[in-house]
Amino acid sequence: MTVQTFVCRICGESMIMDGKPSRCPFCGAYEKYLVEIKDYDDTGAWDVELNETEKANVEKALGVEISNTLFYKCSAKKVKELDGQKLFKILAKVEGEHAAVWKKILKLDKIKWEPPESCVAEYKADLEDSHAREERAIKFYGEAAAAAESTRVKEIFEAFIEVETDHLKLSEVRLK
Repeated sequence: MTVQTFVCRICGESMIMDGKPSRCPFCGAYEKYLVEIKDYDDTGAWDVELNETEKANVEKALGVEISNTLFYKCSAKKVKELDGQKLFKILAKVEGEHAAVWKKILKLDKIKWEPPESCVAEYKADLEDSHAREERAIKFYGEAAAAAESTRVKEIFEAFIEVETDHLKLSEVRLK
């Protein structure tokens, strides 16, 4: 294979890969959102006019992603199991990237990473909390995608539904 450069249409991050990846290594978006960098033009990708409903939904989504990022960081630091530490650490990174996407759409200078989220610091309990968080996010993102008039906002919500569904599956497997 030949080394190529790709960009994710969802988060805007670029990557150097040996062949097209199946997922964005930053936000987790599926392969269908990845394009060769030579074919990518992000003109207007972050200059989205939000109507009142979209703005409220994007602000709520930012809050969801901040909360989940902080929860996963707490869990990654406090659970004893190595699997839990690694799982929660990568989930924190992906959720943080989702927050960064909403920050760009809202044209914010930076994200306010507070208030801190608590976790139980017990692997199974934190997995159960993770599961509930992902279910809430998926439900809300589905509603927000359906309400979106902007194709860009709709696309992001739909991409994040797929990623959050994968997160849900990760907790389901571990809770069995």
